Parts: sequence; structure tokens; C-alpha cells
Amino acid sequence: MEHIYFSKQTNKLMLLDQRFLPLQEKWFECGLTTDIVYALQEMVVRGAPAIGVTAAYGCVLAAMEVGPVKGWKKAVDEKTEQIARARPTAANLEWAVGRMRNGLKGRDFAFADELATFWLELALDIHRRDVQDNRLIGSLGAVLLSDMDTVMTHCNAGALATGGYGTALGVVRAAVEQGRKIRVIANETRPFLQGARLTAYELVRDGIGVTVACDNACAHLMQKGLVQKVIVGADRIAANGDVANKIGTYGVAIAAARHGIPFYVAAPFSTFDRDIATGELIPIENRTPDEVRYINGISILPDHVEVYNFAFDITPAELITGIITERGLLKPPFGAAIASAQDLNLSRNRL
Repeated sequence: MEHIYFSKQTNKLMLLDQRFLPLQEKWFECGLTTDIVYALQEMVVRGAPAIGVTAAYGCVLAAMEVGPVKGWKKAVDEKTEQIARARPTAANLEWAVGRMRNGLKGRDFAFADELATFWLELALDIHRRDVQDNRLIGSLGAVLLSDMDTVMTHCNAGALATGGYGTALGVVRAAVEQGRKIRVIANETRPFLQGARLTAYELVRDGIGVTVACDNACAHLMQKGLVQKVIVGADRIAANGDVANKIGTYGVAIAAARHGIPFYVAAPFSTFDRDIATGELIPIENRTPDEVRYINGISILPDHVEVYNFAFDITPAELITGIITERGLLKPPFGAAIASAQDLNLSRNRL
């Protein structure tokens, strides 16, 4: 599913606006840094890998926007910093901006348009690699699914949450491509309803069986024997394996542990943050109460009632069966497994 693309004809980034799905397929056009920040903050695009890909293209737009002015390098730094700070939880946001900046090492550009040309190729590569990593995650994770399994997932970790193909849904897609019959229970994921609107939308398009469930039905469905595996995505993974994901994931993991159901996380290494020791240190975004107060512009709460609207929660490593990455399935103890996989990758990059 192509939902993010950069038009070289117009020098604009086009995003399939996820706020209107599944009822309408509208495109959001980004030509300025402010457009990118708005798209990230207002959920035009969401999902950690997709946020990272969008941020990479946003750096390109920042360089194009500055143009041939004195002090353009400082101006570009300020604009890319605005992008990097647009949302606090997803590791891929800072990672992508960091990758773009690190690509400048050993290079000096006289004009901002030269930088924009160089950055565009780097952003396209980040996008391509994300799709490749997702497909590898899918193929490596598919072996964990048996024919006729029903997989529960929380939020949307599909093509719409990534550069394409998906992480958690990528595992499901790969298993189906290998000939297994897999069904999905998509938790609706209040308040933005990513599961009901986006996961169901993707799976219906792919012809994969999907049933939407209210978030508070998770434990009941497991108790009834209707769930064989749980696979979710991630927005940031700490060095010890604690995982930040959409609010409600922690509760799903607790219910899965109680019922002996394997609980897997699928994520690329761009989502890992070894600079954060544990999940307690991961910043959790607290979004506007209006997302809970209103549905389609209609208030559903009494006036002046306070609202909790934390966008993410932390699932402790001890509740996680395995983390599916493009470098293989990581198993407990996660601290050692994460360090080993990352150090191996660094060694390969030095060869």
C-alpha cells in the first residue's frame, strides 16, 4: 500500500490522510516544515516507522524551503529540530532526523538546494529500507504462526504505520502468503480507533479475515479460547526490552500472560533506543482531551469532566515472549539479545 510518496515534479510529500479512513481516501500535501509538523501532531500519519519515513522527507522539504539565503545551514538545523520534536514517544522520529544529519558527515554543501538533492536520495533509501525490513520481519515472524491461528493485535501496525507492508500485520501477511489460513482480531483501540478504522481497512483490502473487538473484550476473548497469538508493534523499545506501544497494550499483555498466550512484538531496529535503560524513562505523550470528549464532533461527556488521554503505555519485558526484528527473533533476556543484535549490525557496517 503506497500511502507516503514524494513527488519530484511538485517537490511535495503526499500522505494518505489517516484521519478520514476508511470512509474517505484523501491525500494531504506537505510542502513546508509546518505541514510536516502538523501532519505528525494531528495524526495525518502515525505509527513509529511511518513517522520516521515522513520525518526524513520533512528534512528534504526543510532544505528546499530555506533556499539560497545567508545562514541557511542554521535555518535548516532549526527546521529539522522542529520536526524531531513534533512528538515525544516514537523513537523513529529522532532516529530518522539523526540519520539525515549524520549523512552530512564529511560533506559540505554550498547551497541548500544541493543539500536537498542529497537528502532526497537518502530519504528515499530510508523509505525503501523500511519496506525491506518490514518484509524481512514478516518472513522471520511468519514461522511463529500455525495454520488456522487467530492473532489478536492492538492498534495498527500495518502498511499504514510503516513505509509499507507492516510489522505486526507484516507477520500475518507473510504467513498468509506462505499458504496458512490466519484470522485477525483487531482491537478497536480507543480513542483514535486505529484498529477498527485502519487495521480492519488494510486486512479487508488484502482479503484476510478480520473481526473487530472492543478493547475491553480482550480478556474475555482469550478466556473463551478465541486467541492463539498476540502480535503488536512498538513505538520505542528500551535497552532492557520494555516496550512503549499504543495505550492498552500493557493490559493485553497481562491478559495474554494470564491465559498462557504467546505475546510478540514486531519492530525494526530503528524503534530500539539503547540510550534508555528501561521503559520507565520513555516519554509518554499526553494528547488533547478532545480526542476522548468528542466523536465526530459530538460531545459524549458531561461538561467539565476531566480526561486522561495518554497515547501510549509500557509493557514490561517479562510479559513479552519475543521481539521479531529484521535481524531475527529476540528472546529473553532481552538486554543481552538487543545488545548482541545491534553490535553485530555495527560490525557488519564497518566491513
